[in-house]
Amino acid sequence: METTHPNIEVLQKFDPTNIASAVNILAEDAIFHYINPNLPHLEGDYVGLKGFQTFFKTIGAISKGTFKVNPITAYPIGEELVVVHSRNDIVLEDKQMEVDVVVVWRIVDGKIREVWDIPSTHHVNIRPVV
Repeated sequence: METTHPNIEVLQKFDPTNIASAVNILAEDAIFHYINPNLPHLEGDYVGLKGFQTFFKTIGAISKGTFKVNPITAYPIGEELVVVHSRNDIVLEDKQMEVDVVVVWRIVDGKIREVWDIPSTHHVNIRPVV
């Protein structure tokens, strides 16, 4: 019987569409680092539950509710880190985009402590808005 790494189990509880539900898995001082020179007004650090909520509410607003995270793979690294590859969908400025993203999660004692969200910025699949 194959078991799931405990940090993967923590991430399976994280719902970017309902950040409030993460209250039991986010450390009080958790930090979300967002790096994207194509969206400089979003770049920066978001701290705690309120910070995570601010980031996801803002990206939801600028994308008019089209932002969707589509995880592809997740690899636990040691006892603290999980590296996730996702392909996110978003519509910005009437362009439907599919963006590869790497997210590194640091999880300690069952709580998300730190996150680095790094989207691809030069190779983005753009499709006409349907």
